[in-house]
Amino acid sequence: MLKHDDIWRAIDALASSRGFSPSGLARRAGLDATSFNPSKRVAINGKPRWPSTESLSKALAAADCSLAEFLGLMGEDGPPRHIPLLPLGKAAREGAFSDHGAPMQDGWDEIELPGVVSELRDPDLYALKVTDDGMQPTYRKDDVMIVSPAARVQRGDRIIARLRDGEVMVRELVGRTADHIEWATLDATHATTRLDIAELLWMARILWVSQ
Repeated sequence: MLKHDDIWRAIDALASSRGFSPSGLARRAGLDATSFNPSKRVAINGKPRWPSTESLSKALAAADCSLAEFLGLMGEDGPPRHIPLLPLGKAAREGAFSDHGAPMQDGWDEIELPGVVSELRDPDLYALKVTDDGMQPTYRKDDVMIVSPAARVQRGDRIIARLRDGEVMVRELVGRTADHIEWATLDATHATTRLDIAELLWMARILWVSQ
């Protein structure tokens, strides 16, 4: 059964997973910027106000989100979920990740998954804490990134990547072919580099960042 709060919570989670605020997602979908604002979720008489199917359809298309993924964001409330947490500076150490990019539990702490992304179903979600200011102005020291190894990665996404030589980096995906990946740094230079795909072990999408 669809619930009013579940749908709005899923819209919030969808916006955050794509790097938008609710109003940013609305603008991306070609809607009025206030369409998904909290003030629009309850009418003046106190009755719940639901998003229209047209607005929801446009939002899903703008976020490249399937109906199945959206429904997965509408899970029932439950106890807080905890996920592994590791300082980004330790992410390159041996044994931190499996060869497929899943976190290995040894040496990791835990953090409560923020409510805005608490409905995401990826069992391998993890958090990385930024340990320096080398990615300013995009990310700053002590920001926490929520990462999903299962999420589809596409152009424009911010990602964590591990190379076969053990190096771990945070980048924005610019493009990729069967042979190469092009990505950009997240510092002020936004410098782009090209990498042979054979050098890449895995990459995972950053879904949300606490800032």
